[in-house]
Amino acid sequence: MLLNHGIHLGYCTNIHRGETWEETWCGLKDYTLRVKDRVSDGKPYGIGLRLSEQAARELSAPGKVAEFKAWLEANHCYVFTINGFPYGSFHGTRVKEQVFKPDWSTKERLVYTNLLFDILAELLPAGVSGSVSTLPGSHKTFGIGSEELTAIFENLRLCREHIEKLCVATGHDLHLGLEPEPLGLFETSGETLKFFGLYFDRFPQDKDFFKFVGLNYDTCHLAIEYETPKRALSRITGAGIRLSKLHFSSALRLTPTPEMVEKLRAFDEPVYFHQVIASYGPTEPLRRFKDLPDALAFAQTNPQELGEEWRVHFHIPLHAEPVDGFQSTRDHIQGAMDWLSQNPTKCQHIEMETYTWEVLPAEMRAGDVVDQLVKEYDWTLAELRERGLV
Repeated sequence: MLLNHGIHLGYCTNIHRGETWEETWCGLKDYTLRVKDRVSDGKPYGIGLRLSEQAARELSAPGKVAEFKAWLEANHCYVFTINGFPYGSFHGTRVKEQVFKPDWSTKERLVYTNLLFDILAELLPAGVSGSVSTLPGSHKTFGIGSEELTAIFENLRLCREHIEKLCVATGHDLHLGLEPEPLGLFETSGETLKFFGLYFDRFPQDKDFFKFVGLNYDTCHLAIEYETPKRALSRITGAGIRLSKLHFSSALRLTPTPEMVEKLRAFDEPVYFHQVIASYGPTEPLRRFKDLPDALAFAQTNPQELGEEWRVHFHIPLHAEPVDGFQSTRDHIQGAMDWLSQNPTKCQHIEMETYTWEVLPAEMRAGDVVDQLVKEYDWTLAELRERGLV
């Protein structure tokens, strides 16, 4: 939906199962239209679409995009952004590190992302910019050396050229947003600046790079890094990096007493990565754990070294604080909103992303998934309205 200052808001449909195009479209019909009917007030409704590689290939078959576009128009909907981070299966099976594969050192990732832009360029209404979000190059555990890094930058350059050609051909404003994530190839605002600096070391002549490639800032991810939104967002945009999209998502936080660590086991599930970052105070280095089981195992053998606070990459509903001693990083979302209210032209795309519905502990589910999404809209719109963004 269109907010003030030309900002578009939607929720990411990666919360619903769907690896084929038919499954994806069924999810839009079964869930997204029900959400739209309850929150859009009859106005055009923006969709944050998730397309797997298989779904994208199937949608690109002759006549399919036109058929989908006609359905969108008939239902007073439009697509303004696509989540292109997960390439393959994203529900009901082990995702974990597979969500980073294939990474940007491969042609598969380049071809997939270019295809998403081809589809988006056909779907976009006139005058609406279009974004695709993607992984932060690769994952730190994949052993990225100079050869792989060279391939990553070359593929990003080729993607940027593809985006520019589409913009010239269609008149659309299209942009790619790389998404920092804990233990991604770059995960903090500082590593973000270093990553893009290395790109320009290789391609110093690419003066228009940030017109087509920028950052997808996920509030959960940067909160887990103990960054403050005002400083991080100002640092990123101050360096000239385009803010392609804001992901509104919330993480778990806790004081890691033995009792709370034991309660945390309820969030240990086999599908998604749940990186944990422990803080030992403002002057001490952070301790990073690749996944929740690693943090739990460390706590078992090192009970005196747990630190002052843990933040856990487990997306929880935006509208409700967790109970039973847990807290959330929702204050980071609100800080990002404060920053946006002072810089409303810096980002046109907001996407709410709580994809963990199926693996949330039962007590954290608010009715069915449509009820949860409506409550997330209600909370988000109320907070944005307070800041003059609605």
